[in-house]
Amino acid sequence: METPKGAGGTSGGIGRYLAGLTMMCVGGYIFLSKVMVTTGAFSSGFGMGTRLYSVGSGFNVTGGMILLPFVIGVIMIFWNSKNPFGWLLSGLSLVALIAGIIANIRMTLMPMTAFDILVLLVLMGGGAGLFFSSLRNFDSQ
Repeated sequence: METPKGAGGTSGGIGRYLAGLTMMCVGGYIFLSKVMVTTGAFSSGFGMGTRLYSVGSGFNVTGGMILLPFVIGVIMIFWNSKNPFGWLLSGLSLVALIAGIIANIRMTLMPMTAFDILVLLVLMGGGAGLFFSSLRNFDSQ
């Protein structure tokens, strides 16, 4: 008679798998809830004259410099939807805007007590240990 298969087709056990996955998820949630995400360029709000990123030696690209071609591309698309230049202009402007925002993201860890950090590390590390050990075979032979 074949033994019932657990996590990942092994005899490691569904209980260990679920406990490890739950611990990792809770630890990851605690960690991510303690990370503060801000932007350097937009700390005072999104502005048309705010530097988004620099190109070359000292040439600053602003949000307005990216939004203006985007609006022109949208106008071209609404005028003639089969115009590939309008689609290209709008698409590249949107990609440049998203890349500029992502490039200016700053992440910092909020202050935590030693207990918070220990709980976070035990949950993430212990959960990973349980999770990966459940993928091993535990044969009784």
